[in-house]
Amino acid sequence: MKDMMIRKAFNDDVAGLAILFNEYRIFYGKDSDVEAATIFLTERIKNLESEIFIAVSNDGSFVGFVQLYPLFSSTRMKRLWLLNDLYVHPEYRGQGVSLQLIDKAMDLAIQTKAAGLMLETAKNNDIGNALYLKTGFVVDKDHNFYSWDV
Repeated sequence: MKDMMIRKAFNDDVAGLAILFNEYRIFYGKDSDVEAATIFLTERIKNLESEIFIAVSNDGSFVGFVQLYPLFSSTRMKRLWLLNDLYVHPEYRGQGVSLQLIDKAMDLAIQTKAAGLMLETAKNNDIGNALYLKTGFVVDKDHNFYSWDV
């Protein structure tokens, strides 16, 4: 998409970003809660616990974001980044915004000398799975991933 800027999110961006983040959560079946989204994002930015990049249209609207969390690999003795959240407002989908956001995430991995990026998505997320393969991600068929919820 022309006239799209991808940049790091800062505290001043939280109000607009929280609306997109809330839409993202609703997409995944969670209840709407912009206030909690605002608090959550403010804490991540303030505490340097994640890197968030936002896609800003030429009119200044926030149209997408990617959020990455730092991890570490003991065997590689390097940082890894977990690409945990990627969202583009429905009006802007199909215009390359998610590709630009993923490129920015890959740039972060390179700049921080990380071992790479990791992500997970549902097996039935056909659009996401096609997108990630298109951008060079490889499906890990050699490892089992487990989770435990409290």
